[in-house]
Amino acid sequence: MYHYTESGLQNVWLTNGYKTRQTEGGVAVAIVDAEGLHQAIGRHIAAKGRMTKEEFRFLRKELDLSQSRFAAWTGMSVDMVSKWERLGRVPKMACRFIQGIYLEKMDGNVKMTEMLERLADLDREDDGRLVFEDTSFGWKEAA
Repeated sequence: MYHYTESGLQNVWLTNGYKTRQTEGGVAVAIVDAEGLHQAIGRHIAAKGRMTKEEFRFLRKELDLSQSRFAAWTGMSVDMVSKWERLGRVPKMACRFIQGIYLEKMDGNVKMTEMLERLADLDREDDGRLVFEDTSFGWKEAA
């Protein structure tokens, strides 16, 4: 069996699906379908309860999310997300959130990602004033 630590996870072992070759630098290992392997690992992690910090980081990276983008999606600070990944105290809310997003994305729900991007954009700065105008179509927010 091959201990697959390249994923950032220490508990993944492969019974097959990899090839080894002796090189001058030692044994080289190639995963036959690394993308498929990562999807299988991701689905397993997303279907379980509480996650480790490594599993959380794995899903975040598989979603191609930086810590700052995940923080913007959830309304958390980047420092908080970094702390979760360093110290391993990932809140259940963050676990459930990233697990749900991962499964939706793997199942082809692109609209979920688009909606989260729109939510993150809501954090834009504004001056606090609400300005409206009466038009022939009714009241509308003034441009």
